Amino acid sequence: MVKQYDLVVLGAGTAAMVAAMRVCAAGKQVAVIDFRPLGGTCALRGCDPKKMLIGGVSAIDHVRRMQGKGVVGDPKIDWPQLMAHKRSFTDPVPQKNEQRYADKGIDTYHGHAQFTGTNIIDVAGQTLEAKHILIATGAEPAKLGIRGEEYLVTNEEFLSLETLPARIVLVGGGYIAAEFSHIAARAGASVTILQHGSRMLKQFDPDVVGWLMESFDSLGIDVKLQATVEAVEKTNDGYQVHASINGEQMTVNADLVVHAAGRKPALETLNLEAAGVLVEKGRLKLNEFLQSVSNPAVYAAGDAAQVGPPLTPVSSHDAKVVAANILQGNHHRPDYQGVPSVAFTIPPMAAVGITEEEAKDKGIRFRVQAQKASSWFTARQAAESVYGFKVLVDEDTDRILGAHLVGPHVDEVINLFALAIRHGLTADDVKATMFAYPTGASDIGYML
Repeated sequence: MVKQYDLVVLGAGTAAMVAAMRVCAAGKQVAVIDFRPLGGTCALRGCDPKKMLIGGVSAIDHVRRMQGKGVVGDPKIDWPQLMAHKRSFTDPVPQKNEQRYADKGIDTYHGHAQFTGTNIIDVAGQTLEAKHILIATGAEPAKLGIRGEEYLVTNEEFLSLETLPARIVLVGGGYIAAEFSHIAARAGASVTILQHGSRMLKQFDPDVVGWLMESFDSLGIDVKLQATVEAVEKTNDGYQVHASINGEQMTVNADLVVHAAGRKPALETLNLEAAGVLVEKGRLKLNEFLQSVSNPAVYAAGDAAQVGPPLTPVSSHDAKVVAANILQGNHHRPDYQGVPSVAFTIPPMAAVGITEEEAKDKGIRFRVQAQKASSWFTARQAAESVYGFKVLVDEDTDRILGAHLVGPHVDEVINLFALAIRHGLTADDVKATMFAYPTGASDIGYML
């Protein structure tokens, strides 16, 4: 028997939830399919559980910085207890989502979804036919093509470790490597990062990243740049990671090797050919409305679409755009102006808008305010030596073009810069605002 729907959503993360709820609220029949527990990467395997762990190691870090300044004692992380705290949040999520969908009359299916026609999906032997299908399957670790790749664990497995290994190697140098290395090192592990590029966190301003690297040094995290990982070998007492730097061979011993070398849209198991959905270089070919260029019944959102930055708020934004286009016709386009991004290291690093290099490439006349501000009150009161900023302002319009921050509270302060950029506020507008003092936000006027 074929079940009919107005919308079938593949995936059960942020984009899936937002789109399903909006289309259902318009009186449409909706189904959601996922082979994993309902909740998606952010809630179950990424942002939220990671931030739970960051909360624990941040507390330890703050206490250690304040030793000799009125705080005494030698705190440490109890990893099993920290993981139990994390599970207290993540474990209830799937059932809550199941119930939320059920309360709205949205059908849920568990299994691997596959296209068998332009608008037909098979899941666990059940056939679903839909007027529209949303691909919101998220992303998965990219294939590295190295010998022994099967020994690498994913972000999901790291965030589920019952015990913390003594020696950890992270392959890659982006968000996952930066954040997980800070968690593991502060919890007592010896950490090595093998980054293929010439610097870490290439999405961020190089000067600001340079200031952040001081925290890696102080933690004893061994960051090896321009390192090409060639193989991972299992040994009697763990693993050996074989790499080369400028042709010179090296071997790093590890108890755990973590894949931190990028993610790609999770599309391989969907049998997109059967639906005539075109893929180019691993990405869906979409039009400006997040709709497949070859199959108008199919839309995509979030990491599966990979049009905007790979961030949870972008997934939600994409889903709202897709839901509106399904219900009203293709009139809505995503707008990614002023989307903030944060690396939850300790201290955090944050950015929004364009970089100095991008501004130069665009031929924009701009001024820059940049400073390592370790002597400012915000840094000193937290006993944090890493604090700095770079802010770009358009010389002709006085509008803020970009903000790049590192240090205490910047994961919150960046949102004010995002608000200014997205709504076209000028530097004078922001400086005229009276912020509560002393707070991280009260530094903004001096950054402009």
